[in-house]
Amino acid sequence: MNIQLRELSKSDLSEINKWRNDHAVTDLLGNNFLYIANEVDEKWYENYLQNREQNKRLAIVDLDSNIIGTIQLTGIHAVNRTAEYSVMIGDKDYWGKGVGFIASQQILKHGFDDLNLNRIYLTVLKNNERAIRLYKKLGFKEEGIQQESIFKNGLFQDLVFMAILKKDFI
Repeated sequence: MNIQLRELSKSDLSEINKWRNDHAVTDLLGNNFLYIANEVDEKWYENYLQNREQNKRLAIVDLDSNIIGTIQLTGIHAVNRTAEYSVMIGDKDYWGKGVGFIASQQILKHGFDDLNLNRIYLTVLKNNERAIRLYKKLGFKEEGIQQESIFKNGLFQDLVFMAILKKDFI
């Protein structure tokens, strides 16, 4: 499997929209499920193009396939040298195969080495133990828990805050 990152393109939107409307995909993410029209994703993409300095939105691509997920550094703060990390493996055929680890290593390297970031942070559902193991393997450290901060699937759920510093990135 040859995993690479590239900037999102407009041609990726139809696949991303399918994933964002799939409960199996979004149930693992730290945001609410909303039905999202193609036009909404087109506006989201146009907004991204206008704010590329603060956001790096990348496609995860298997060179034997097409886009299989997305990975982002958003809210980039030039003075504090921080950004928020997020990842979504939308193609279920690639779940549990190490794609998240490979893509995450690549974007962290990009963030620290190319964008001169010092701190990259994330939030993750407390019950998403597989993701938390991945983040710890990458070097993220838990910083705290925000109790019952997101309403998903009829329940209030906790979010775990994690971060990695440039000096701790392996």
